Amino acid sequence: MPAFDLPLDELQRHRPELDEPADFDAFWTATLKAAEHPEPLIRVRPVDNGLRLVETWNVIFRGFAGDPVHAWYSRPAGEPQLLPGVVEFAGYGRGRGLPHERLTWVNAGYAQLLMDNRGQGDQYGNGGATRDPHADAPGGPGPIVRGLLDPYDHHYRRLITDAVCAVAALRALPGADPERIAAVGNSQGGGVALAVAGLVPDLAAALVTAPLLCGIRRALDLTDAGPYGEIAGYLAVHRGAESAAYRTLSYVEGASFARRAQAPAHFGVGLRDTVCPPSGTYAAYHRYGELTGQDPVRELHAYPFNGHEGGDAVHVRRQLAWLDGVLEPGRVTP
Repeated sequence: MPAFDLPLDELQRHRPELDEPADFDAFWTATLKAAEHPEPLIRVRPVDNGLRLVETWNVIFRGFAGDPVHAWYSRPAGEPQLLPGVVEFAGYGRGRGLPHERLTWVNAGYAQLLMDNRGQGDQYGNGGATRDPHADAPGGPGPIVRGLLDPYDHHYRRLITDAVCAVAALRALPGADPERIAAVGNSQGGGVALAVAGLVPDLAAALVTAPLLCGIRRALDLTDAGPYGEIAGYLAVHRGAESAAYRTLSYVEGASFARRAQAPAHFGVGLRDTVCPPSGTYAAYHRYGELTGQDPVRELHAYPFNGHEGGDAVHVRRQLAWLDGVLEPGRVTP
């Protein structure tokens, strides 16, 4: 697929106006307040991951509406000191999979919490364990269109709330330094990590790659690839529902979360990405931190000949080097 979005010189200036609802902050403040709990953890149990150099625990924490959300918590085996933490968010349709699948951050010296996606896990990978008991509002079968006609019913209100609660859960787990927590994700996980950056003011870092939910209105005009294609397919059947759908999506727009973020941030984007068009990443990047009165440290790496895979392992190597400078995994806290 050749480059199909704006030319690079225009992307580097792309900062579109936002259709942001006036009650955006009130909506999220109330949503997160309702999910607060003095004891974020429900259960933590060690599991046999089949590995000698990594220890893993099955974690269940309280998410949206107090619902139980599953996660894997992994640390380098035998490390007695507090380590900086990484909360990783999985892609669209994926669950947390198996405990030995995603170990890059653990092997780099971090305490890692890999959050399950509620009501997902059946499209790719090795499944999930978290139900979504609230997925009964009007909408299509895919997560992005569940509850699409009302922001209070939308799937991403619940998933993003889970993600904020995951930060609180990692801070409560033994062996993680609560002052050095980063949010990390690609695709849907990147969009969720960006939302966390905008909603958790004392987050230490955010690593956002090919994020879903950024520049949503433009993405719907550019691509029929899923997940955006699922929205188009729903609206093709439910003619006249566009206004309600666009209103709901405005509450999960990544550029709006980016405006409120203040943690150092690392972005990655493939310029031939037809799943999450690159203009959305640039829109979020250029608005990052603009409402905070600060100019957060941030950088963006673009890969001109890559699609949704972005820089792949090359980009991960850049992420490792960047986060090493921000969170200093070699510095342990007694």
